[in-house]
Amino acid sequence: MAKPVRKPKGRSRAVLAVPQQASSLSEGASVPPFFRNAALQTALLFVFALLLYANTLTHGFVQDDAIVITDNMFTTQGVRGIPGILTKDTFFGFFKVEGKETLVSGGRYRPLTLVVFALVYEVFGATPFPYHLLAVLLYAATCVLLYRVLLLLLRRDEARRSQAFLVAWMAALLFVAHPIHTEVVANIKGCDEIGALLGSLGALWLTLRYADSGRFAWAVLAGVVFFLACLSKENAATFIAVIPLALWYFRAMKGAAVVRATLPVWVGFAVFFVLRGAILNWKFGSAPLELMNNPFLKIEGDRWVPFSAAEKLATILFTLGKYVQLLVWPHPLTHDYYPRFIGIKTFSDWSVIGSGLLYILLLWLAIRGLPKREPASFGVWFYLLTISIVSNLVFPIGTNMGERFAFMPSVGFCLAAAVLLARLPGWKVSVGTTLGITALFSALTLLRNPAWASNERLFFTDVKTSVNSAKINNACGGALFEKAQTEQDSLKREALFRQSLEYANRALSIYPNYKDAVVTRAGCRFYLKDYDGAVEDYRLAVLLSNQDERMRVYLALALRETGKYYGEKRGDLAKALQYLHESHQVNPADPETVRLLGVAYGVQGQAQKALEWFQKAVEMSPENASYLFDLGTAYYLAGDKAKGEAYRKRALELDPEVIKQK
Repeated sequence: MAKPVRKPKGRSRAVLAVPQQASSLSEGASVPPFFRNAALQTALLFVFALLLYANTLTHGFVQDDAIVITDNMFTTQGVRGIPGILTKDTFFGFFKVEGKETLVSGGRYRPLTLVVFALVYEVFGATPFPYHLLAVLLYAATCVLLYRVLLLLLRRDEARRSQAFLVAWMAALLFVAHPIHTEVVANIKGCDEIGALLGSLGALWLTLRYADSGRFAWAVLAGVVFFLACLSKENAATFIAVIPLALWYFRAMKGAAVVRATLPVWVGFAVFFVLRGAILNWKFGSAPLELMNNPFLKIEGDRWVPFSAAEKLATILFTLGKYVQLLVWPHPLTHDYYPRFIGIKTFSDWSVIGSGLLYILLLWLAIRGLPKREPASFGVWFYLLTISIVSNLVFPIGTNMGERFAFMPSVGFCLAAAVLLARLPGWKVSVGTTLGITALFSALTLLRNPAWASNERLFFTDVKTSVNSAKINNACGGALFEKAQTEQDSLKREALFRQSLEYANRALSIYPNYKDAVVTRAGCRFYLKDYDGAVEDYRLAVLLSNQDERMRVYLALALRETGKYYGEKRGDLAKALQYLHESHQVNPADPETVRLLGVAYGVQGQAQKALEWFQKAVEMSPENASYLFDLGTAYYLAGDKAKGEAYRKRALELDPEVIKQK
């Protein structure tokens, strides 16, 4: 016989009875006490999460960790950088230039995790271990809070209290083990996702405490916690719909009662929204015409244009279907879903039609379960609401998709899956099936984690999956290029440059105006002595970078070496002079180009011009023995032996070996 529910103290009018149809869990035999021991299950889930991601603790900084930690000028200042973190776009500390931080539409204001990173940096510096430990601990805390929230949601129904313990346990277990979470936990930057969910679940738990007790202090605290969740990442905003819906499903609250319970949460979001707008100057912006920050672009003729409305919607629908597929069967995983991992889709594609029908079914199931307040229906609503903000339907997110974007929606998936598993005949079947899925998920997670050990390992693991991504092909090319530059063996060095060139060409076949890939290919061509190709690429890089000074220096160097090649190897002095003059025009501060112009004119027999260029070289670098010796030689050839001897003598004083180099 169920014990009567005691009337709570305080403002009890906020507490409403739970309708008998509030749960549609199976009515099987009571589950063993082991599953009803919430304290024990909390501890076990926490330890399980720690053990599952323990193999990430020795990893280094990877991917976007540079943006928020190692290359962020605010984070690396420790405590002194916190004011900058709080008053600037999240990406400003990385780009360090006004305007670049808004390359992704709307800008980003996520200061909370950066403040935490700055505090860690103050104590530990750039040692990866404490940051990875922080990520794993936050994840474990999120998992146990999810378990506790689900218990609080479900066990109000005394008739199904035992099954509620089982459903909460199964949902939390699936959540802990799900491999789609590896990006969020193994990549330290993912702490923003964890913080957003941790704070959002905390706000839901506190709101439920208010609903059960009538003490408004719980609701106020919920608003504060939710404000912090939003400061972690903006997608916490979806909980302004999730929390009222939870009160409808699991506390049968309506109208004024829902408003009163959730008002502090809405206030918390409003304060964040105003603060964000003030910091970012209310920049929401449109999607840029740059493929790496706007996947919904295509080439027509010689220019980039947006997808048609039908193409964009079809591509988004396909992507939404991909999320469901990865939640059900999370393999293979990749960190890179950039163009064109997902190609341009149309409604003639059966996979787009299938995805559309799937979401119509999900929406129907969600609506169908509203009157009966079915927990599985709530799980579907949770998924749909939280996936909406990262779907590219609400606003552009800068890429097609990302596994980190499924972190929050996966809660809804795990809840719905647990409710369905609980309906299997008998708790033993339910538990056995759940443990089997968990074992499989755990194995996939443990196998996936090592890919995040370093950038190089991540790139060359995931390029096998993201074959058609321009970004990861460029990343592989760049990694090989850097490795080649430090390789001492000439044959291995050449092989690395050729491999790098292949990846760069693959990236450019997908995205012809990809500046980073153009620069990588130019560098490979330069070191492989394809000077004409290098010059062509550096010219394009200068245009794509809006005359960036660094690119101009690279172009000048390529032009110089091309001129030297045509003069020394091909004997084509006219072409050599053409390239050398252009190099000097692009970068007049390079004395070596000036010297080579003197050499070229000297070989042509134009002694006076040669003398003029050698004089310029010495003026630019007066302590360079080689330049002094060349100038002395030019004076000899011009008939001024005294000056020639004087400059040669000065050169030998600076470097007695200089004559052997001539």
